Parts: sequence; C-alpha cells; structure tokens
Amino acid sequence: MSDAKTECETLMSAVLPFAQQMLAKHGEFFPFGGAMENDGKIVSVSVFDGIEQPASDHVIRQIKDAFTAGARTGTYRATALVYDAKVKLPSTGEISDAISVSLNHRDNYSVIVMFPYMIDGRKKIAFAPPYAEKGEADIFT
Repeated sequence: MSDAKTECETLMSAVLPFAQQMLAKHGEFFPFGGAMENDGKIVSVSVFDGIEQPASDHVIRQIKDAFTAGARTGTYRATALVYDAKVKLPSTGEISDAISVSLNHRDNYSVIVMFPYMIDGRKKIAFAPPYAEKGEADIFT
C-alpha cells in the first residue's frame, strides 16, 4: 500500500492536466475536484446547484462539502481541489496567478501545491517552479 504523500501525488498528476488544458484553451478555469476512492480509483467530483456562473468561492465550498461527505462515509481516501489563485512567489515576493491543488489524505496528510504561471499576449503559458505549503487539513476531520 502506498503512503499518503505518494497517493496524493498520484491524484494530483491525474487532475492537473485538465487545469492546464483549460488555461491553454480559455485562459481560465472553474474550480474542480478529484478524489481517490478506497480501491485506488480516481474519480471526478463535481457540483452544480443551478447557478450558471457561480462565484469560485461558492464552488470551492460545495466541492469541499462533497469531499467531507465522502470522507465521512469512507468513500474517499484522498481528495484534490483544483482552483485558480493569486499567490506571492517565495523567490521574489511578486504576485502571480497559480493553479493551486489542495490535497488531503485520510492518513493526516494535507498540502497545497502551487503552480505559478503567466499567460502572454499569444495565449502561451509559462510556468514558474511549483512550491508547496501546509494544507488546511479540513476534509478528513
């Protein structure tokens, strides 16, 4: 059996390409989620409450609620919430856009990995080196 960090990295590798694809096509993306079920299967976790253009914080709250429900029932062993954020680059202190991936695992592992990026006038995406911060540990409580 894999450890929590390895399983979260596997989950992150599964969800990150969709965010990169949406950025390349549209220059933005709505928050979305993915989860690893107990058998190791990775599934998409989506929400919709009838609002066509919901605020990102509303979508994030709904996805976290779905994650928490799945954690409570024992359906999920790991979760990944992917959203667009503004971050302060640790190397320069400059503000940058970033794909943020908030990862949580039932074995008390929580981290947020940031993938800073810039989109130039020709819609080309340039990524800066990723970095991680301690997560909120708010799913598997």
